[in-house]
Amino acid sequence: MSKKDNWIAGINAVASALEHDLEHVREVLMEAGAKNPRLTEIEETARRRDVSVRRIPLQSLEGIAGGLRHQGVIARYEAAKPTDEKELPGLVEAAGGKALVLVLDGVQDPHNLGACLRSAAAAGVTAVVIPKDKAAPINATVRKTSAGAADRIPVVSVTNLARTLRALQELGVWIYGLDGSATQAIHGIDFTGNVALVMGGEGEGMRRLTREHCDGLVQIPMPGEMESLNVSVATGVALFEVVRQRGAKA
Repeated sequence: MSKKDNWIAGINAVASALEHDLEHVREVLMEAGAKNPRLTEIEETARRRDVSVRRIPLQSLEGIAGGLRHQGVIARYEAAKPTDEKELPGLVEAAGGKALVLVLDGVQDPHNLGACLRSAAAAGVTAVVIPKDKAAPINATVRKTSAGAADRIPVVSVTNLARTLRALQELGVWIYGLDGSATQAIHGIDFTGNVALVMGGEGEGMRRLTREHCDGLVQIPMPGEMESLNVSVATGVALFEVVRQRGAKA
């Protein structure tokens, strides 16, 4: 098996890959004797799209899944080629003044990262930037949680996040960091041009150097009793504020 191959597991993850990212699905393995109608549907879809399907004993399936919650089905998946850092300027320029870049500064929980990528894909982001250190890798858990978004949108892993933020600014991208202590509400910022939203990691939030490279800090108003939102929830709220503003200006 190629080093680029991964296993994605679970009914929703495999069904999504067959629906949205067929070109990277190499094989589907299913539990022999399983009667779940959704598994039957996945098998029919895979065969209809010329993807090999094998029914194997549960013990063998669990061994290959390696601890992933498989629900009776896994798929061998050839990961898409990662987006090179050098491609980021071209992506921004191609957006024609409407670039939307999501920067995740140290999101280490793969479930959170996957959820952020799913929201990013739904919001039509130009690219997602993550640091190579102190961040979750794009693994099977991320792919499952993202429902395939991890390989449908450009994810740029960078060695020096501060340098990348400076490069984005030179391209005319305004950078706003989400910070619960900020005085400016997110709804008061004009996001209709080139913009990057920076989300901090779990617990510590944005690193000091990252914060210093932002053009401004904004917060999501919360009239309720909670002091903060989960990073993936906050990402969704922030991204769709941009989508809302751009829709209103269309």
